Amino acid sequence: MPRLPAIAVLLGLLGLVPLLGCAAAALWLPGDKGQSYLSALIAYAAVILSFLGAVHWGLVIGAMTPRAGGMRLVLGVMPALLGWVALLLAGAIGSGSALLTLIAGFTATIYVESRAAQGGLVPRGYMRLRWGLSAVVVLTLLAVTIVRFFGLKIIF
Repeated sequence: MPRLPAIAVLLGLLGLVPLLGCAAAALWLPGDKGQSYLSALIAYAAVILSFLGAVHWGLVIGAMTPRAGGMRLVLGVMPALLGWVALLLAGAIGSGSALLTLIAGFTATIYVESRAAQGGLVPRGYMRLRWGLSAVVVLTLLAVTIVRFFGLKIIF
C-alpha cells in the first residue's frame, strides 16, 4: 500500500496548532477571553470532526466499487452530524456537553475507521496518522473538560 504523501502528514500535524492554541488559551486566559477561546476550540473541533467523515466520502467515491457501499457514505455523514450537535449543545446547554460530545465523536470515528482498515477499506498509512492525531485531539479535549468543568487548577 502506498505511503501517505509527506504534505498530508505535515498538514495533519499543523492542523493540531489551532486546536492546541485554543485549548491553551481557554485554560489560561481569564473570564470572557478564556470563554471565547473555549468556543473557538469547540467550533474548530466540530469542523475537524466533519472533515473526517468527508475523507470517507472521498474514499468511497474514488473506489466506486460495490464494496464501497452506501453504508460507508451514511457513516461518513455521522461525524458532521455529531459536530453540529456539539455546536448546538454548546449554545443550548453549555460547553461541557459540547466537549463530551466531541470526545465521543472522535472516539467513535477512530473506532469505525479502525474496523474499516481491518477490512482493507482504509489505507494503513492514513490510520497511523489518524491514531496519532486522534489521540492528541481526544486527550486535549478531555484535559480542557476536566480542568474547566471539574475545577482543577493548572500550576506552573
